[in-house]
Amino acid sequence: MYYSPYGYPYQQPYYSIAPMYHYAVNTNQWNPQGPVLVNQTNSSKNNSVPISDYGRSPFVININEVTKQNDTYRTALWTGNHLQTTLMSLNPGEDIGLEMHPDVDQFLRIEQGHGITQMGKNQSQLDFIRSVKDESAIFIPAGTWHNLTNTGNIPLKLYSIYAPPNHPFGTVQSTKAEAMSGNRVNAHHNGSPIIGGKTPDDWVRHTEFLVNEGLEDVKRGINTTHILQEFILMGVLVGQGYAPEKAYELVEEWERTGVSKLLQQSKKRES
Repeated sequence: MYYSPYGYPYQQPYYSIAPMYHYAVNTNQWNPQGPVLVNQTNSSKNNSVPISDYGRSPFVININEVTKQNDTYRTALWTGNHLQTTLMSLNPGEDIGLEMHPDVDQFLRIEQGHGITQMGKNQSQLDFIRSVKDESAIFIPAGTWHNLTNTGNIPLKLYSIYAPPNHPFGTVQSTKAEAMSGNRVNAHHNGSPIIGGKTPDDWVRHTEFLVNEGLEDVKRGINTTHILQEFILMGVLVGQGYAPEKAYELVEEWERTGVSKLLQQSKKRES
């Protein structure tokens, strides 16, 4: 296979069942303290700036210095409605972990250390492998399986840009073990729990498309078992990071093409 020296040899998006979370809260409110302008000379180790999420307010910072200053596995620095920047630090021998974001493009910039990045169309085909070091930039298209491993003897310091956001506002994960713990109920917004980056009402609004499609199936006289099978499956896919419209399209394709014989059988049953 021919590999372009300027990019990955495939450009078309592809999909897989893997976690992906759109965590930005839909609000245009700025930081109540007003625009944040951080003096770049104040971001050294001796006079460091507080590392926290300054999102949804205008913000300026020395990204190189604050990235090197960060000692956590992952900390959100700026989370907006359409973009997020997080700081990361990997210990020698540590990796981010193999992952894929179906609907999120990602950019990584190394500011300290050496590592290896791997990318591919699926988990068992990571055939794009590059060595990276400080000043390396890594571009990860949505739908691409990827990993980054620290191969040096000092912490690998980097920042990551997600579009759209991929972690809850204010995320702080001190270690990789904490990040992998699976605890997604980690914040509150106006008294409501943030689960998977959304409040309960956010989830209701997010899945409204599927509710309406389900009601249309009821009107068409499709039997209840089939409707429940389809829309529970769609809900599972939404939980895995698929947009409701994409989840609907995929499950309908399973039925139409016969990939799922059980869906075809249940649709033929009497109501």
